[in-house]
Amino acid sequence: MTSFFIKTAFRSFVRNHKLIREHQKQTFLCSARSYATDGDINALKIYTRTGDKGFSSTFTGERRPKEAQIFEALGNTDELSSAIGLAREFCLERGHTFTHQLDKIQCVLQDVGSNIATPHSSARESHIKKTKFNAQPITDLETWIDHFTEELPPLTNFILPSGGKSSAALHFARTVCRRAERSVTPVVRSGEADPDVAKYLNRLSDYLFTLARYAAMKEGSEEKIYKRPE
Repeated sequence: MTSFFIKTAFRSFVRNHKLIREHQKQTFLCSARSYATDGDINALKIYTRTGDKGFSSTFTGERRPKEAQIFEALGNTDELSSAIGLAREFCLERGHTFTHQLDKIQCVLQDVGSNIATPHSSARESHIKKTKFNAQPITDLETWIDHFTEELPPLTNFILPSGGKSSAALHFARTVCRRAERSVTPVVRSGEADPDVAKYLNRLSDYLFTLARYAAMKEGSEEKIYKRPE
């Protein structure tokens, strides 16, 4: 009986490990270049040396220079997720109830990265099917924006990044989002990524701006208004 349980547990471990490795293949942070291929479960390493000569791999296996537009877009999207993660920590400290939305957004950004990391010019149908971007997250953002906007006072002045740590961090994430959008747009325009990826980032910056104002309001913090220097 003991042997049976050991064998069952081992099979479960191997199965879960395979699922984890498959997920790593489909994310822009853990693409094929950072993935052990010899089948040894002890061979996974943080460093692989495969990028030492200035090239990285797309999800399709294509090698491109690290300064290629696709990797610039991936880096900015990764930075955006990190900025949102930092803002989320400040929001958690203040007890905001919308942090689950930020959790979901960070997961969606992984899907954004997977789509960008799969250039259509070198992708097989199986690649495109695995990394196709679903437009539903865009609708989610619009729904959240409308909900928060209903509770906010009308915007009558230019707002400076302010309103407490939560709000300021969300404003910072918004500016990173704008940069990510600017770097993703050429990739989309060239036909290498799905158009909805750029649309999502565009809507996400609007969401982060609205959420920053909402966080300031909930915390009772004053937003700084732009005043022309005299």
